[in-house]
Amino acid sequence: MTADLLAAADAHGRVVASTFRPHPLLAHAHLQTIAPTFLRPLPALTLRVERLETPDGDFVDVGWVGERHAGAPIATLVHGLGGGFESKYLRGLAGRLEALGWRVALLQLRGGGAEPNRLARSYHHGDTRDLRWLWRQLRQREPSTPIAAVGWSLGGNLLLRALYEEGAESPVRQAVAASVPFSLRDCAEHMQRGFARVYQRHLLAGLRAIVRRKHATYPLPDAIDVAAALAATSFVDFDAAFTAPLNGFEDALDYYERTSCGAILGRISTPTLIVQAQDDPFMPAGMMPGADRLAPAVTLEVARAGGHVGFIGRGARGGLDWWLERHIAGHLQRALGRDDTALDDVGAAALSAEAV
Repeated sequence: MTADLLAAADAHGRVVASTFRPHPLLAHAHLQTIAPTFLRPLPALTLRVERLETPDGDFVDVGWVGERHAGAPIATLVHGLGGGFESKYLRGLAGRLEALGWRVALLQLRGGGAEPNRLARSYHHGDTRDLRWLWRQLRQREPSTPIAAVGWSLGGNLLLRALYEEGAESPVRQAVAASVPFSLRDCAEHMQRGFARVYQRHLLAGLRAIVRRKHATYPLPDAIDVAAALAATSFVDFDAAFTAPLNGFEDALDYYERTSCGAILGRISTPTLIVQAQDDPFMPAGMMPGADRLAPAVTLEVARAGGHVGFIGRGARGGLDWWLERHIAGHLQRALGRDDTALDDVGAAALSAEAV
């Protein structure tokens, strides 16, 4: 390979094939996506919830796990749309990392919990301020502690944008994003077709609940059409009535254009792994970025199957293996040079029970 070709290769990231193979009984994308809801018990997790008062007079809640591991690295986890402390993927990874000796900070995005946030704003795909502020708080508390970050779906989009905004000054050493909607407009339009409408209807029900809680507790600006938001049957309608005007966007399309992560993947400095499935039912075919759109620090790992935040493999005796969590935990261990055999007996037992 010539020097010019080597330089060109170094100028962008990598796209690699994933080793993931779906459970033979859950090979379809919809089964991968839906199965955790019905087949997975809520992972047991003991959280200490810390309420942080934000500089603008609001608050966010952070759930802490693994605090007995004093001085250990901290992984900050960011849930997806409609998620929170009860999200199974969030709790599953937190438990794995705790068993491996990590401390874990689960960020419940502003307004995502049972108690509405105080100010007239809501979390959304581009609302990176609280995550970046949390990173700065952690860095001030422990200047030398390694920090990692993981986000799923909306949380993955938000995480990637936060890394881009932090640039070379990011306090995060390693990051992982999974099932990321690279183009929000394309995804929103895709969710109005076929079986994807079932997922859209489910997620909109959760968003309407947030609006009701918020509207019942704090007055909303006149620009918010509460009736239209509660009647919305698509993400485009909901975002036009609620998300965009509440958060300073002109309309839904302006919101999608300004917050999608696809345009900034080439400008991320932090070592980052993105895990995607080609059959993700939340996204249209052909949306996966090529290596030329990725920064040198970014690796895109693509599986032929896996659904949306699914990636359920075949475990021991044909049971269910929550592969994505195991993969992310192993990647972070290796990336930070930690000994992944340092698993205590209690942690090993917990992970064995979870795998089946």
